[in-house]
Amino acid sequence: MRVIFLGTPEFAVPTLDALTTTHDVIAVVTQPDRPSGRGKKMTPPPVKQAALDYHIPVFQFEKINTDEAKEMLKALNPDVIVVVAYGQILKPWLLDLPKFGCLNVHASVLPRWRGAAPIHWAIVEGDKESGITIMQMDVGLDTGDMLHVVKVPIGDETTYEELHDTLKVEGAYALIETLEKMEQGALDPVKQNDADSTYASMLSRDMAIIDWNKSGVDIVNLIRGFNPWPAAFTTYEGNRIKIYRATFEACEVTGPMGSLMGIEKDHFSVQVKDGIVKVYEVQGIGSKRMPVSAYVLGHTLEKGTLLGIS
Repeated sequence: MRVIFLGTPEFAVPTLDALTTTHDVIAVVTQPDRPSGRGKKMTPPPVKQAALDYHIPVFQFEKINTDEAKEMLKALNPDVIVVVAYGQILKPWLLDLPKFGCLNVHASVLPRWRGAAPIHWAIVEGDKESGITIMQMDVGLDTGDMLHVVKVPIGDETTYEELHDTLKVEGAYALIETLEKMEQGALDPVKQNDADSTYASMLSRDMAIIDWNKSGVDIVNLIRGFNPWPAAFTTYEGNRIKIYRATFEACEVTGPMGSLMGIEKDHFSVQVKDGIVKVYEVQGIGSKRMPVSAYVLGHTLEKGTLLGIS
């Protein structure tokens, strides 16, 4: 089939890779280059770089719902448009442009976690499974009929980064299988139950502040779900510390919430309302991520000190 691919981040690249081996990708549409890094150097999206490697024409519309974009994409006469984390809402004219419409690779088992950050919120909320839904796009926000669903378990220590890397591959497989069934006329669309839907809002750094008054499980889930970005954090004597890896141990509460209960060779322990959170990997201001065993060599931590935003 003649495919136009809409995608932007690294998550979308495996699906583009798979499409190039099975279908005719006639164009790629991605976001414009953006300033990135400390030097604010203009950087192309990962999907653009992949498309150029395949010598596929690339379009970078600041806004896709314009007459200019409409005429350019219409002239390509696609059979289907595949959308993976593109980053702009599509208007009805574009959804209806291809013969087979627009398919979206969404990183959750819909209708749970519609929206922009489904992988993060699945972990933060303690879900035991995530997955991929291939959806026939409509005018709603991730409300279209489900064409194919793949479920993936979430382990107790799984981080956002780990689940992201699993789902980006599963999404590619699921999309190719869906297109095969579509060509065969063998799809069986399933409507979503709106009553079961949840919304995965966009992330902000404020959401990453650790509240040591919460349960240990909730705190560890936040740390896992926001690893590596935006990175859950606390403060020690006014200095921010990002936390990337931690575990929870239920035990008797003996000190105020957020108090530093102990400093061991490979971790430090923080009091929470139902036990202690053991922290194993951190990043201080102006430094790299490192195990606590390395961090304590250059930083003094005192038992009894309260952690948290004042």
